[in-house]
Amino acid sequence: RLTSLSLQPAIAPELVRGRVHLKCSYSHPLSKPQLQYVVLWSRLSGPSQREQIHRETTLESFSCVEMDGTNLRLGDTVFCTVTAFTRDTPEQQSLPEDSKGFYAGIKFLPESLQIAEDGKEHVLTVLSTVPIACPGQDDSCKVTLQLSTEDLGKNSQLPGPPDVALSACQVDLRPALCSESGCAAATVTVTAVADFAQDGNRVSHVRAEPVGRGDLLWRAHTPRDVKVTVRDLPTGNCYSFTDPHIITFDGWRYDNYKVGTFLLCQSVSRVFEVHVRQWDCGGHRSATACNCGVAAH
Repeated sequence: RLTSLSLQPAIAPELVRGRVHLKCSYSHPLSKPQLQYVVLWSRLSGPSQREQIHRETTLESFSCVEMDGTNLRLGDTVFCTVTAFTRDTPEQQSLPEDSKGFYAGIKFLPESLQIAEDGKEHVLTVLSTVPIACPGQDDSCKVTLQLSTEDLGKNSQLPGPPDVALSACQVDLRPALCSESGCAAATVTVTAVADFAQDGNRVSHVRAEPVGRGDLLWRAHTPRDVKVTVRDLPTGNCYSFTDPHIITFDGWRYDNYKVGTFLLCQSVSRVFEVHVRQWDCGGHRSATACNCGVAAH
């Protein structure tokens, strides 16, 4: 009598004659050589809901389905469920065993980011979990992704500067050997834009869209966005005004009546300085200088 056989089904991607397939492999108990298998392929169609896409009975210890862009599409989370039985007693079946869900498509790692307006770069990996298939074997075999950002902050309906900046507008995914981590990858850096405004924490989305591919499989694929939460940091202020009075970042006050060019402030963490130029504006009766120019670099 068959009970639990520990078949341990698992899904992996592969190329078959230049076309993307998913392969469900499972253990074949050596003590039961006459087993047959019923393999049920399904995909998530909603929260905790599955839709059957293929079913077959086989003697092999694996089953394959093609990602044709119609019945099985990029962006699907796919499962295979395997049940075993003997030829003599097909009515007596083992308990069905599920594979882990396999997400077939392009995704970002990490799937969300929390960053601050501190100028630090954060690495975002764009990953394809399925092979990059091309008709030829030339050097131009790739999937190009157009990257964009959208601000979903408090005033997202009003025009304004973006809240995050990307190091590149496009990335290319090129063919590579598939591993547990994926089949192709590219990286881009994300940096929060310092807007010098006390506007609270804001949310942006980073999205990728395949371009330049003629085949249905990639053309119809829209990868999941990355949610980027930008943490607002207090903005420092310093002042130089009238004849001129100086107020530093930490609130100290003093006067500078001299004529010439002076270093007003300098960053200790990056290459940034502000210079001011002062000229004599007090006449013969008083030694007074006024700001006449400023340069930031």
